[in-house]
Amino acid sequence: MQFKASGLFKTLRILFGAFMIVVYLGMAYLLYINFFQWYSEPWLTLRYVFAIVFALYGIYRCYRQIKGIDYYRLRDMEERYDKYNKTPDNHED
Repeated sequence: MQFKASGLFKTLRILFGAFMIVVYLGMAYLLYINFFQWYSEPWLTLRYVFAIVFALYGIYRCYRQIKGIDYYRLRDMEERYDKYNKTPDNHED
């Protein structure tokens, strides 16, 4: 028997993933337009660096969400389920 995530679990993962994409891209935009009003020199440079990092990671998360690339935790759950829920009928010797 193969482990299958429930529909609710998949829906929650999709919603959380979409929410996090909005958070990362929104933070990148806020840093880019200087929403926090950081005008001194060390913060000015860091503001652009973090805006780029947030934007790139948001795009990466969006790519993974669209492609349906699942996280390692789901594979771990499948392995644990298969390991501990074997029946004598399908036990491999």
